[in-house]
Amino acid sequence: MSDSHVITWLQILYALGFLIVAWFLSRLLAFLVVKKLLSSARISQDSRAIIQRILFYAMIVLVLLTVLTYLGIPLATFAFISGAVAIGFGFGAKTIIENFLSGWILMSERPIRIGDIVEMDGLIGRIISIGNRSTLIKRNDGADIVVPNSQVLESRLVNWTLHDPFIRTSVRVGVAYGSDIGLVKNLLEQVIQAYELAQKEPGAVIVFEDFGDSALIFDVFFWVSIQAGREMRLIRSDVRFLIEEAFRAQGIVIAFPQRDVHVNFTDPGQLARLQDHDNE
Repeated sequence: MSDSHVITWLQILYALGFLIVAWFLSRLLAFLVVKKLLSSARISQDSRAIIQRILFYAMIVLVLLTVLTYLGIPLATFAFISGAVAIGFGFGAKTIIENFLSGWILMSERPIRIGDIVEMDGLIGRIISIGNRSTLIKRNDGADIVVPNSQVLESRLVNWTLHDPFIRTSVRVGVAYGSDIGLVKNLLEQVIQAYELAQKEPGAVIVFEDFGDSALIFDVFFWVSIQAGREMRLIRSDVRFLIEEAFRAQGIVIAFPQRDVHVNFTDPGQLARLQDHDNE
């Protein structure tokens, strides 16, 4: 009696077709389970993504085992072959595996989450998705950036919303010498209190920074929510508009550089010649 097992081409075609259909059905089923069963639960979006991914890969493993059973291939057959293939695949696809593992680390340790506002290489954007290979970040200017997971994990990334969405920013203004600095401080406080995006707690801090060459320098520090949907530079611009309007209403002069120029004439007749030249 022969121990050999013959696999027909028809069985291979059936197995391939089953794998393709099962792949798409697994993705759909994992999506529906997360959407239907967990929609009412208080689970964050990134936690749902982890559950959906685990369900998908668990179903894929079951599908592969089912296909091997259908073809009559014992798992022990792959013991030696899979080891050799794994070594070769590891060397050939080092970057892919690194990004794949980095994606799972990002999803498990959660240094970033879907919806977080992050800053990377001086650019600020929102985390849209964390995939198997890369992380999708939507910048404030609308551009979508695909960053490999390994680069996200290894780079110096700033997460502005990891613990809370609040960020401190500041606006500097200089007023002319002789201005009522008490009135200046009160006006700056009123401007921040009236601005709808500024946080009431903690409140604004007004700092008399320095005696400048041409102005008394004040710094206004205040807190805003980075999830307000407005860029920091636009928020600072709004505050500057309000400061200028409040100062103009109270007669406070926003200082500008001034220089006194002294002209010394060594030749007494030089001034007369200049006046004659202007008259001409």
